[in-house]
Amino acid sequence: MDRHIHEECGVFGIYSPRTDDLASLVYYGLHALQHRGQESAGIVLNDDGVFRACRDVGLVSEVFTRDKLHALGRGNIAVGHVRYATTGADNLRNIQPLLINHHKGSMALAHNGNLTNAYELRSTLEQQGSIFHTTTDSEVIAYELVRERLRCGSIEEAVAAVMDVLHGAYSLVISSPAKLIAARDPFGFRPLCLGRRADGAVVAASESCALDAIGAEFWRDVEPGEVVTVDEQGVHSDRRHCGAVPRHMCVFEYIYFARPDSVLDGASVCLARQRAGEFLAREYPVEADAVVGVPDSGLDAAVGYARASGIPYAIGFTKSKYIGRTFIAPTQSEREEGVSLKLNPIRSVVSGKRIVLIDDSIVRGTTCRRTVDQLRRAGAREIHMRVSAPPFVAPCYYGTDIDSADSLIANRHSVDEIAQIIGVDSLGYLKLEHARLLTGEDRGFCTACFGGGYPTETPPSGNKSRFERRIHETG
Repeated sequence: MDRHIHEECGVFGIYSPRTDDLASLVYYGLHALQHRGQESAGIVLNDDGVFRACRDVGLVSEVFTRDKLHALGRGNIAVGHVRYATTGADNLRNIQPLLINHHKGSMALAHNGNLTNAYELRSTLEQQGSIFHTTTDSEVIAYELVRERLRCGSIEEAVAAVMDVLHGAYSLVISSPAKLIAARDPFGFRPLCLGRRADGAVVAASESCALDAIGAEFWRDVEPGEVVTVDEQGVHSDRRHCGAVPRHMCVFEYIYFARPDSVLDGASVCLARQRAGEFLAREYPVEADAVVGVPDSGLDAAVGYARASGIPYAIGFTKSKYIGRTFIAPTQSEREEGVSLKLNPIRSVVSGKRIVLIDDSIVRGTTCRRTVDQLRRAGAREIHMRVSAPPFVAPCYYGTDIDSADSLIANRHSVDEIAQIIGVDSLGYLKLEHARLLTGEDRGFCTACFGGGYPTETPPSGNKSRFERRIHETG
């Protein structure tokens, strides 16, 4: 684990009132969501109940060639997914959308989040004869849905029924033969929104930036606990689970995960990050010559810090456009080398200057130290680091890859010790009470990874490879 937290996934779905080239629209939507998952991508296209899939490891632009998109053909419903593995290793069998066949038709499912009771549900299903083909918690959702679908009669009723047994985080986009379903867990851990195109198509996506990418107008967010069904009769909403529990959107969506041009639950991500910078400027003032943000999610917070402090904002790094996020590299040494390739300080900006360095988080500290070393070599005289998140002190069980507290630097060292380890002159973290106010008011965020307490019961193991281990152990 390095400076940044691994992300969860991005989901996308579209329903068109007529048969159309939906694969291209999903491609552009997934491209806009690429920041949410860079390990694999997939599209399932539904042409009047006939499902065709294209899924592979790699970036969206690598998986979907022109010929592969053309081979998907035309249809009136399509579902897409970009993935970072939070439960289940990264391999071909775990790539989404999952495509399930049962005697009432096919179903494609894309899932963002992480179940806290997946192990228990899977064990029960296996004892009842279910055979699992993946090691993801998403397949648990699919099997529960099929079981309820056979009992309830409709896919939307099945989704509503399954909400009573699924615990944890899930934003879902599902295609049945004739319907598109968008659903969000009652806590609203992960975002999900709806949009409309001028041609009558209805779109569901993890973030509003994906709507912009295909010319769709933002309509509204899917409410926590809501099930939205789109079919030839129009759009229908089932809110029976809404308001059952308090909202707990993951606050790190605003700090790091989401794109700055997105609006989540009515709040601008860009403005939330700027507000974090303003809090930091008031909490930890310092005399300096320039405020520099670490691209990309540190930039808006740096703007907020500069505005509140009166210290000039400066672009202190140049960023390569051809290297993905460094946490995707499989080893720590490769991630560290990736920092040097991805980011390079602009010597004329930082040389001889007292720099306020803004970043979104410190996880283990190793990669952060490398970034600081780069600034020192470029001639920075002083480096005062400000972090637009509180210290990570606890595992996350809701779709973020912090499955153990053991490697978190804030659990082993004080703030002063961390400052010495990473080589900065001073260090300040965003206060937990201010993290809850990033959107202007306390909306009931989940801050569990910052020590804010878990809103649900936690599983005995949050390790993302727990199902692989179980298969190995049982032979």
